[in-house]
Amino acid sequence: MDETALLKRSDGPVTRSRLVRELRALGLAKGDTVMFHTSLSALGYVPGGSRTVIEALTEAVGASGTLMASCGWNDAPPYEFTSWPEEWVAAIRAECPAYDPLLSEADHNNGRLPEALRHWPGAVRSRHPDASFVAVGAAAESLVADQPWDHPHGPRSPLARLTEAGGRVLLLGAPLDSITLLHHAEALAEAPGKRFVTYEQPVLVDGVRTWRRFRDIDSEEGAFDYTSVVPEGEPFEVIAREMLAAGLGVRGTVGAAECHLFEAPDVVRFGVRWMEEKLGGDGRRA
Repeated sequence: MDETALLKRSDGPVTRSRLVRELRALGLAKGDTVMFHTSLSALGYVPGGSRTVIEALTEAVGASGTLMASCGWNDAPPYEFTSWPEEWVAAIRAECPAYDPLLSEADHNNGRLPEALRHWPGAVRSRHPDASFVAVGAAAESLVADQPWDHPHGPRSPLARLTEAGGRVLLLGAPLDSITLLHHAEALAEAPGKRFVTYEQPVLVDGVRTWRRFRDIDSEEGAFDYTSVVPEGEPFEVIAREMLAAGLGVRGTVGAAECHLFEAPDVVRFGVRWMEEKLGGDGRRA
């Protein structure tokens, strides 16, 4: 979409000051610890692009606040590479660079903002190759340090710490099904049929490239088979819409985009309860 079309959609440029004003109207406040998901094009024409958005978010939460985003690793070997022909596997094992929090690109599927945030002054990125997170601000180190190698969406993960800190989730033009925090709910939910994956990726251990085996919920295809309760569409979107209907989270407009702001503890509590009740778990969690 060209600039003229974007300008028309957003009724003029979506500048830094406009973003800060509209973010605060949505409810973002100084001191917030917030995980954000952004669709830059949905906002309209943002002069300065990713930099402008991050500057506005940083100003909105202030020096005592913290920004966090899901990074991943764009060039990670796919889970199934070990099933490829033997010579291909050998070549990958011999020469694929190790995941490096400083050098490895964020997953392009997460949009432009996580890649921009990991280059931000003071950015801290977690050590997990497949499920890394990046944070900037007062609580950045405490959010992402020592992420567990196995079950990186579960207890002691950056998502768990975001929840324990009373953090928030901001969808800045991003769709409702993009709430990564619901993977933490999946990791905690006690319901039958939970799906896990194991895979191998190279990491640095004391500066040495080392292949390591990991175990996690299946965050790509879904930790559960939701088709019995969500036969069509995205399960996370259904959960998010039911949260909103229950009075959890707020809607608003920033630039041209419909945006949402949720409390992280609400997302996890609601998500765990929904999964357990809908999928046949014990439903005993508070």
